Amino acid sequence: MTVHELHYRIAGASRGQTPGHHRSRHRGNGFEFRGHANLHDAPDARRIDVHASLRDPFGRWIVRLQQQRLSIPVAVVADLSASMAVDGASHKQGVLADLVESLAWSAWRTGDSFGFVGCDAVVRRDLLLPQTRARGAGTALAATLRGLPLDGRSARGLLQAPWHLPQRRALVFLVSDFHLPLADVAAVLARLAHHEVLPVVVWPQDEFDLGVLHGFADMAEPESGQRQWLWWRPALRRRWQEAAQKRRADLLALFRAQRLSPLFIEGAFDADAVTRHFSA
Repeated sequence: MTVHELHYRIAGASRGQTPGHHRSRHRGNGFEFRGHANLHDAPDARRIDVHASLRDPFGRWIVRLQQQRLSIPVAVVADLSASMAVDGASHKQGVLADLVESLAWSAWRTGDSFGFVGCDAVVRRDLLLPQTRARGAGTALAATLRGLPLDGRSARGLLQAPWHLPQRRALVFLVSDFHLPLADVAAVLARLAHHEVLPVVVWPQDEFDLGVLHGFADMAEPESGQRQWLWWRPALRRRWQEAAQKRRADLLALFRAQRLSPLFIEGAFDADAVTRHFSA
């Protein structure tokens, strides 16, 4: 199976000490020209700029200052409740696994560390992956996720996820179908405010498709396990579709209030679509 690379970036300057791909305010041995300084203020004779020194009216030795690019921690915080296991044309669990594999590979290629925190009612410690630069960590984790039985009754473990993330600012992909209460979504975002967060909303198109226009339908609530027969009629269908549209609008309003731009995945995982989201 081919792993497709994606490209990401953070809005601000990265911090830390490890050289990498992302711009920073750190002065070092990078290749980006930052400016000039007096040799007395930046004592590094290897970077003396002869032409700038000859032009200096005070006859000082002038050195070039270089910008050092740094690495960042990248992490996935994933909802592993039962609703993420609902089958459809685009299996949500498969989309999550593909994203994890692609992102872990891309982080390794970029020189960044990668971590994973999966949650249902609690943090799944059996799936916890601390920040690592191991090349194959994402492939092994994705294989586990594809065959993992998901039967969690809630996703409240997401509230505990920040405890398992790096202390320094990280790029966090928050992956869920976001069917949990909006108050819980807001609480999770508040606890992740220290990091740069990308909400990834996994909504297969057939998740809100009711099929035939009318007739009996066997409806199941995945997290509670309750089943109910409903008679689909035009009025009920309209209410269902209006509720889905309202849910999307409410989520968008919540994300925008936090100055977040969510990524909706409504089909199969597409690494290029993720890259375009960061380039927009």
